[in-house]
Amino acid sequence: MAATHVTEHRVTAGETLSGIAKRFGTTVAALAQLNRIQDVDRIRVGMLLRLPTRSVERMSAPRTYTVRPGDTLSGIAARFATSVSRLAGLNGIENPDRIPVGLVLRLPGSAPAPAHTGTHTAPAGPVIVVASGAGITLTQLRAVMPTLPVAKAVVYLPFLDAGMHEGHITSPLRAAAFLAQLAHESVELRFFEEIASGAAYEGRRDLGNTHPGDGRRFKGRGPIQLTGRANYAAASAALGVDLVANPKLAARPEFGFRTAQWFWTTRSLNALADARRFDDITRRVNGGLNGKRSRDAYYLRAKQVLGAG
Repeated sequence: MAATHVTEHRVTAGETLSGIAKRFGTTVAALAQLNRIQDVDRIRVGMLLRLPTRSVERMSAPRTYTVRPGDTLSGIAARFATSVSRLAGLNGIENPDRIPVGLVLRLPGSAPAPAHTGTHTAPAGPVIVVASGAGITLTQLRAVMPTLPVAKAVVYLPFLDAGMHEGHITSPLRAAAFLAQLAHESVELRFFEEIASGAAYEGRRDLGNTHPGDGRRFKGRGPIQLTGRANYAAASAALGVDLVANPKLAARPEFGFRTAQWFWTTRSLNALADARRFDDITRRVNGGLNGKRSRDAYYLRAKQVLGAG
């Protein structure tokens, strides 16, 4: 059954954004993006909401599926009555035998995904429903990173959340330290790829750059920048994603947040976060205390937002 072509709705007493989204066959994320709503938990009575102008199908089948441990693409295809080749084509999967846990797959009939470029924008119309397995909400993320646009936050949050869950970054103290470092390193998730060309890393054997062109090919990518052939190879082995053959994947949010948690967990930063040794975390992330004032400010804010004390 298709929703009617309603273009506006005025909020009445007792309504929530999630209830309105369900009523009109759309998502909280889509409504927040369309109406520039920063706090999805607070909408005013009498507020006039714009709705998607096109009719939205109310389908019982989901539009996306998040890959879980033990999943295979063939199993997912069978579950949703489609084919491996169809799923691979829809999601740009080059190796159907290797799909990462936490990857959000588009299913047949879903809206087109946003193009993956150096800067990411949210798709028009319905988008991924924001869920929070690690306990980070859209409102909390934007409170920690206030310059992060809501449209980008909506796109990034499911991938950030999945990465944090994968890395066991699920306590308030761990999450506060992780988000603070990401906020500083990526300028509030603005940059997922190093601006410099990477030529300065050419020939750096300490980074594993032993092949011609490795410096540029394996430049820094992700919210905590993955740099050098050796690190790309190690992350590939750990995450089941071939970042050596496809290094630009590290700049995409579905993989970038996973490489960030890989860096975090392989440096035992959860233990330092538990012990509130934030300066030591900064040294392992940065090699020193560069940007200490900014990092500390984000850490203080994140602790307050997440109730870490």
